[in-house]
Amino acid sequence: MTQQVSSSPFPKPFFLKTPVRVVSPLQQRRHTLPASEFRNLTPQDAISVFEIEREAFVSVSGECPLTQDEVLNFVSQCPELSLGWFEEGQLVAFIIGTGWDKERLSQEAMTQHIPDTSTVHIHVLSVHRHCRQQGKGSILLWRYLQYLRCVPGLRRALLICEDFLVPFYLKAGFKEKGPSAITVSNMHFQEMEYTLDGQAYARRNSGC
Repeated sequence: MTQQVSSSPFPKPFFLKTPVRVVSPLQQRRHTLPASEFRNLTPQDAISVFEIEREAFVSVSGECPLTQDEVLNFVSQCPELSLGWFEEGQLVAFIIGTGWDKERLSQEAMTQHIPDTSTVHIHVLSVHRHCRQQGKGSILLWRYLQYLRCVPGLRRALLICEDFLVPFYLKAGFKEKGPSAITVSNMHFQEMEYTLDGQAYARRNSGC
């Protein structure tokens, strides 16, 4: 339950043509924030994460993939399996994953983190409502998968999604594993798998 990967997933640089002007210390401090930053989520990010998730999912399906307590629990237990995209210090998109130790995802995978495993369960990918239709979901997913390749011991990523999202994940390199055993309310899902090992070229070119 967790949005096309372009040939160049990075935003194009741009240059301001306006003249330099004197700014106040408050403005200077604001502009020292990174224009765009990718980092692991922390418990302090949990409220922002849940607000974005709730707005994105409840209006469509009436269900959130994760409750606020589950968000807080997962980013506390395994922050290294999450990734947030921040612009000028504000969260604009995120992915949350946990460890899993079975071949297929089951209902228990929705609320558990199994440490020291070779499989990541991607619970949710969500983008702030003001930043949608800009390709940010595809870019964040690409960055996340590159990041996972650098985490020792990880071999694959699993997720479930509704049928209309299957093409999105196929374009990102996932393969279909078939209908999922997981149900939420009356919704049914497809299970998708992404192989992380055997990607030597990608590792050499991903900054690992």
